[in-house]
Amino acid sequence: MTDQKQIFREKLMQKQLLFGSFMKIAHTMPVEILGSLGYDFVVVDEEHAPINRESTDRMLLACKAHGMGGLVRLQNGDPSTILSVIDCGADGVLVPHVDSAEKARRIVSAARYRSGTRGYSATTRAGDFGSRTIAAHLEQQDGSIAVIAMIEDPDALNQLDDILAVDGLDAVFIGRGDLTVAYRETGGDSVLVKAASQKIAEAARAVGKPVCVMTGGVADASDLAPLGATAFIVSSDQTFLRKAAASALSAVRETVTR
Repeated sequence: MTDQKQIFREKLMQKQLLFGSFMKIAHTMPVEILGSLGYDFVVVDEEHAPINRESTDRMLLACKAHGMGGLVRLQNGDPSTILSVIDCGADGVLVPHVDSAEKARRIVSAARYRSGTRGYSATTRAGDFGSRTIAAHLEQQDGSIAVIAMIEDPDALNQLDDILAVDGLDAVFIGRGDLTVAYRETGGDSVLVKAASQKIAEAARAVGKPVCVMTGGVADASDLAPLGATAFIVSSDQTFLRKAAASALSAVRETVTR
């Protein structure tokens, strides 16, 4: 397990190997379980799960309790949406459908104080509830919030160099699911999606920016690692629960019906 005392953004930017999972159940316990197992981070999924601001707040607190990185996948890149989760103490944001340099600049600006337009408040978890000076709060937050663009639209592939050139954009996430659907494909072995993933990874590597991916398992991860990915999102709490529950049910049912 990586050093939990080091902030998530530092580990990401140093391209340390990091392992996390999506959190789709609006409760602290799944977060706590993964924290106790040594996961480096989790991603609270506000985009595709029924998670509100209060649930996000509590789930991020659970991350803090375990010294685990707490990111949030947002519903959109609106400044108010970004402000909401970073004030709650998120260590970073995954912003969906970043398909232009203009959008990348907007999300970076919304997440930064000194070089951006983030609204100020230090009486939040992010500000340690008012215990810091203004200068100390700005310094700590601007240095610790990871801004990750989700590249998941075919149009974004034509803008990759411009997107990746945006100062303050820390990393990219290869959104293979959305790319698969956008290309009107249904299989995980789509040639078009593989080519797109390769292009995104190569463009990020050329400018030294980390690459995040979601992996469905060991075989998939072994294919993604050579692309240069260093942050791996391993499944989700829902999938873990479903697989474990199905396996337990099958085993017990088979045993008692022999």
